[in-house]
Amino acid sequence: MRLKRQKRHRRTVRFFTACFGFRDPFKVLCDGTFIHHLVAHDINPVDTALSNLLGAEVKLFTTRCVLAELGRLGNAYSDSLSAARNFMVARCDHDKRKSAVDCITEIIGENNAEHFFVATQDADMRNGLQEIPGVPLIFGLRNSLLLEPLSNSQRHFAKSAEEERLHLNDLELKMLNMKKYSRPVLKEEDSPDMHEGMDHKIMGSKPIKLFGEEKKIDPKDKVQFKRKKAKGPNPLSCKKKKTQGTQNNAPKKETKDAEQTVRSRSRKRKRPHKSKTVESTINQ
Repeated sequence: MRLKRQKRHRRTVRFFTACFGFRDPFKVLCDGTFIHHLVAHDINPVDTALSNLLGAEVKLFTTRCVLAELGRLGNAYSDSLSAARNFMVARCDHDKRKSAVDCITEIIGENNAEHFFVATQDADMRNGLQEIPGVPLIFGLRNSLLLEPLSNSQRHFAKSAEEERLHLNDLELKMLNMKKYSRPVLKEEDSPDMHEGMDHKIMGSKPIKLFGEEKKIDPKDKVQFKRKKAKGPNPLSCKKKKTQGTQNNAPKKETKDAEQTVRSRSRKRKRPHKSKTVESTINQ
């Protein structure tokens, strides 16, 4: 049963966030009866209990008229008054203090511009605020907090607002029915230069029609494509230049002035063939 109740509460909160623009942290406006119910049933901390109910962070508000009403009730509501003083005070411009019902209904107004969740134990007050579309209501039942289900007026208002968004309004219809702006085409006899068309033909330009008028393009207005220039070789694919020290790797040759013979430094050792060695052994 508790899980079904939580799902219903989450569905109600999603309805107000999607249709009326409520955003967290949610603002909860409490009257004296709701604060007294919290103190009597020891629901503490209040912000944690309300955040668990709404599924997001909350800010608690009350009014000066509510504080004044709790103060007039005497010592029986002294604990409720001290608890209400810890809440933030919503602005109400009342020189003479009014009752909590009149003060809260005046703050809510016709469309609940401040997006308040109203928490109260007054059944008549809840019934009156249910007629206003964008006012979610919270009340306490013993040691648990509940969110008032959606009323028929709130459902009807959301459905009609959705249908209005699907259709075009008067301003949008006028914008669609407006004619496109177009300048009149100049005739040949009205043009200041009679030979302007001949000049374009000679230059090789072609007149084109754009939105009901002829627009002539000169050759200088044509798109000029840039030619690709030849690029150099890829430096990563080129071989490295040889240094001077590695150019003369060949064996150096020495020349003698007298004999003018060339001798290489690296001499190869001549080894006798196996056949010669065999013959020499036989002769011996």
